[in-house]
Parts: sequence; structure tokens; C-alpha cells
Amino acid sequence: MAVLIVLITTFLASLGITWAISGDPAYTLSGNIAMCAMLQFTALGHFKFPEGMKMMIPPFVPFKKEMVFLTGMMEIAAGIALLFPATRYATGVFLMLFFIALLPANIYAANHHLDYQKGTYDGKGPAYLWFRIPMQVLLIAWVWYFAVHSAM
Repeated sequence: MAVLIVLITTFLASLGITWAISGDPAYTLSGNIAMCAMLQFTALGHFKFPEGMKMMIPPFVPFKKEMVFLTGMMEIAAGIALLFPATRYATGVFLMLFFIALLPANIYAANHHLDYQKGTYDGKGPAYLWFRIPMQVLLIAWVWYFAVHSAM
């Protein structure tokens, strides 16, 4: 839920600021600023809760800790790249694929009742997916609209 709050609040604040400055809300810029802020926020979890994030990765995947840090750095870099029109389209395509690639880890974590912040197996469980999967779809649609579609 915090992810959506960051996304929507930043979007609305960016719209308000761009409207106040230029007299016209910059929807595309605001959408990309919001996604950038959301990605910076989610990247923090990779560095704040690395042990719990590591537990989200299925056992057959090697180098779990390195994957956690690498994906956190990828989120930071992708968020920043969204702010530049020259890199926005390619970054948007990358993020859409990235969000799809992360879904199995979220399903694995939900099926194992993982609470990544505490690093325990007493989380919400599969019911969490009723929120998480639609949120993934929203994030993919957001990136498509504000980064990919707007750059075409």
C-alpha cells in the first residue's frame, strides 16, 4: 500500500507543481517523476531488508544477496533514467519486463507467507496476491502510458 501512496502522492504533487510553475500540468513528466520516486522507495527495501528480500527468491536461484542488491540498484537507475526523454522509452520497456520478472518472486513469497521486512514466515500469505498482482498490472500500465506510449 505504501508503494501506491508514494506513486499517487508524488504524481499529484508533481502535477500541482508543474501547473503552478507553467500554468499547464505536465502529465508525462509528472507520471515519470512519480514512478521514479516509487522506484527509489522500493529500492530502499533492497538495502534495508536484504535478508528478508533474499528469502523471496526461490531456492534454485543462486547468488541471492547479490540479486537483491543488483535489483535495488537497477530500480534506482531505471527511476532516474525515466526522467530523461532520451532514455525514457527504453527504460519503460525494461521496467515492464522487470515488473513481469519480479512477479514469480512475489508469488513465491506469498505462498510461503514471507514477511520480508521481518524475515519471517508469518506474513499475509496467498491473500496478499489479490493486492499484489493487480498492483503489478497497474505499475506495468503506468510505465507503458507515461514512458513507452508517451515516447512514441
